[in-house]
Amino acid sequence: MYIHFGEETIIKTKEIIAIIDKNSFNSSTNMDNFLQRYKNQSEHFAKGSYKSVIVTTDQIYFSPLASSTLKKRSQKWAVSE
Repeated sequence: MYIHFGEETIIKTKEIIAIIDKNSFNSSTNMDNFLQRYKNQSEHFAKGSYKSVIVTTDQIYFSPLASSTLKKRSQKWAVSE
């Protein structure tokens, strides 16, 4: 299945490694190092500020949707599979 996570972008659920809340992402020095290491593989889909970070097997996405919203969407599809 797929999850829509903002700005007309969808990804396969099986490619998602983590969905991280903005506050958690910003409070960790490890995340800063992680982002610096993979900055060429990141895409910013939030036109303003982002609310969550989605890490997939190929890419890092910054989403305008809250991590709780994305969690609900992923659970909805998991139940219907």
